[in-house]
Amino acid sequence: MENSHSASYAAAGVDIEAGYKGVKLMSQHVARTVIPGVVSDLGGFGGLFAPDLTGMSEPVLVSGTDGVGTKQRIAQLLDKHDTVGIDCVAMCVNDIICCGAKPLFFLDYIAIGKNIPEKVATLVSGVAEGCVQAGCALIGGETAEHPGTMAPEDYDLAGFSVGIVDKAKVLDHNTMKAGDVILALPSSGIHSNGYSLVRKVFDVEHTDLGMYSAELGQTLGEALLTPTRIYVKPMLRCMEAVRVKGVSHITGGGFYENLPRCLPEHLSAKIDKAAIQTPAIFRLLQSQGGIPERDMFNTYNMGVGMTVIVSKEDADRALSSLSAENCSAYVIGEITEGGERVNLC
Repeated sequence: MENSHSASYAAAGVDIEAGYKGVKLMSQHVARTVIPGVVSDLGGFGGLFAPDLTGMSEPVLVSGTDGVGTKQRIAQLLDKHDTVGIDCVAMCVNDIICCGAKPLFFLDYIAIGKNIPEKVATLVSGVAEGCVQAGCALIGGETAEHPGTMAPEDYDLAGFSVGIVDKAKVLDHNTMKAGDVILALPSSGIHSNGYSLVRKVFDVEHTDLGMYSAELGQTLGEALLTPTRIYVKPMLRCMEAVRVKGVSHITGGGFYENLPRCLPEHLSAKIDKAAIQTPAIFRLLQSQGGIPERDMFNTYNMGVGMTVIVSKEDADRALSSLSAENCSAYVIGEITEGGERVNLC
């Protein structure tokens, strides 16, 4: 790549040498994510990974893909780009764990108006941190410079992950029954959903995001940019400790859309609203935006980033296993027969 240069391409707005510099700068961050199974280095045409299939009778690959969404605009306004990569990884690996699968590797894709190598490397540093938290490897990615179609400071970060689970250990929702307990795994905040409404309510383009808020105990910008919590390690430990019957990642669509995704047709989720530990950012968002309560629960996680369904007899062991991974889960409801699929009372 030392002799790779195109003056004509550069005149059109694409600096391929900046791309090479970005790869060099991000290499130190990628190195943090190397785990057994990584076969290839950065720069090839594909990322190679050799999974350890020891003890698996019928390995199943599980994939997930997502992006950061318009939360990226908060990062751009604050010129702080080292955390949205965590969100990108989280949105993928938290979906994968809902099937009972352990994430193996991750690839990212960055579309950017102007390729500033240091900025791209900072974005990738967040992706690498997310991979470390999830215990998976960052084995490749792509940075695409889009002059003329994106403003120079704009970017869009997305990615995908692949995990693995033995078919016999794929979560079986049909084992669920009335009386089973619903556990809540606390969120770190809004995570990475509903930011179009967030940006409208707080008028982020014309608000001082760096102003301290006594109600939040931090600046509004800090609260809005708090990265999505990654639940992989707590959930893997929980699934080793007890028989988990269902897991829901509470993303866009909130409780009403995501809880039913792991429920058999004849069962419903009864949630005790008073038990939910809701961070201040949601209360501020609701009050300032005049948002009806149902819309809040139908858009945001409200403090519950993930729900886990176990038998009543296994609840204490499940909570202890999660606590051992610094995840202070708690009971918010139970499974019932019939009725509305999600009943918040």
